[in-house]
Amino acid sequence: MIDAAVLGSPIGHSLSPLLHNVAYKHLGVQGQYEAIEVKSGQLSEFLSTTQKDVFSLTMPLKEEALGVAHDVSQIAKRISGGNTLVRSDTGWNLTSTDVEGFKYALLGHGISKVENCLIIGAGATARAAVAAVSELAENISVLNRNPERVAQMNTAAGRAVTYLPWETNSYINTADLVINTTPAHVADQFDSALKSPQGVLFEVLYHPWPTVLAQSWMNSGAKVIDGLDLLIHQAISQVEIFAQLSVNRSEMYGLMRTAALDHLG
Repeated sequence: MIDAAVLGSPIGHSLSPLLHNVAYKHLGVQGQYEAIEVKSGQLSEFLSTTQKDVFSLTMPLKEEALGVAHDVSQIAKRISGGNTLVRSDTGWNLTSTDVEGFKYALLGHGISKVENCLIIGAGATARAAVAAVSELAENISVLNRNPERVAQMNTAAGRAVTYLPWETNSYINTADLVINTTPAHVADQFDSALKSPQGVLFEVLYHPWPTVLAQSWMNSGAKVIDGLDLLIHQAISQVEIFAQLSVNRSEMYGLMRTAALDHLG
């Protein structure tokens, strides 16, 4: 039986229990999945007492998990964080399904190659994004406010990346793919710079929807991918890990997305 949970803070809004439980029911797998509030600095103590063997991690625990895991996958090392913890005989194994989540979400919308990709932000989600597009984008640029995050972004990308000042916002109109990884309302300021965008916007947020930037993008007639696709595809990859079986991704995506949209109203 799968006895799992998503850990983080705040956690009450998480759709992960809904998505995982929908998956287990459809697959005929006996399992339960809940949300548990674990604040920054509390992960090690929590893991030392829990009886559960598998966890999803959200903010602020993705980086903290690096310090408690016995074994860290190459992709988790590359992006300096993980979202999936599995107990083994020797301790906790950490990996990330966020990179796969980005890749499958883009492929689901027919995006396998782009010439110019712009990533807004340089945090944990941005590192997963840059790792995902490192092989499909000819050129990658990052709008970044924090110079201290450049080294981690370079490691995640594994290749040359151009860093642009935060004020250099006109590029959102010419990039083939724009991925906004910033928290709610941070990217609202780019709305005034939007002039007939040529590419696709991947907005990692999904609630409330649409964001200011996404609404303006759609109003221009250009394509927008919402953050539900990222959430769903990374969850499908976790389900495969937790249940130890292969999933019909297309079918599961449809079931999860329908359940999520029904829940969000």
